[in-house]
Amino acid sequence: MNDRQSAWCLLTEFTQSESLRKHALAVEACMRAYARKFSADEELWGVVGLLHDFDYEKYPSLEDHPYKGNEILKERGYAEEIRQAIMSHAEYTGVPRQTPMEKALFACDELAGFITACALVKPGKSLAEVEAKSVRKKMKDKAFARSVNRNDITSGAPELGVDLEEHIAFCIEAMKGIAKDLGLEGRTATISG
Repeated sequence: MNDRQSAWCLLTEFTQSESLRKHALAVEACMRAYARKFSADEELWGVVGLLHDFDYEKYPSLEDHPYKGNEILKERGYAEEIRQAIMSHAEYTGVPRQTPMEKALFACDELAGFITACALVKPGKSLAEVEAKSVRKKMKDKAFARSVNRNDITSGAPELGVDLEEHIAFCIEAMKGIAKDLGLEGRTATISG
């Protein structure tokens, strides 16, 4: 039950929102890239990224997310390390982040959403137009992507043991690899293709 296909089916069963599905894909891409960097299990890390918010659309309250998801994952036979990582990505659960996978999920979650927002305001709506420097600058604008927790972004990178600027650039590159799936390959690609 811990393979990507099963994870994708579970995500789509609980998540109808295209933007939430794309967020899951973006976090998955970042997690897979970090798994390669740390010589870890890319499939495992990818599944964690894909499923971290699968219950959010049905159970968005702080009382329910990710607790309900954790129960569902347990019922469906998902491994403890997957459930633990997902529980640890929400600060308010009190579940400590101890493993590199848990720290990577926390570091990538809010940042992936913020990078997506940065790409969507570019003229071509493309990840190719997004640079780490411009992401840092946008982070200072509190009105921009207001729902993104900037503190999670700024504390997540050092917790993972990486420089924030490098972390942002790393995640942008990871997301570029699936830009088409995210709808962020740019307008010209959409028009010509």
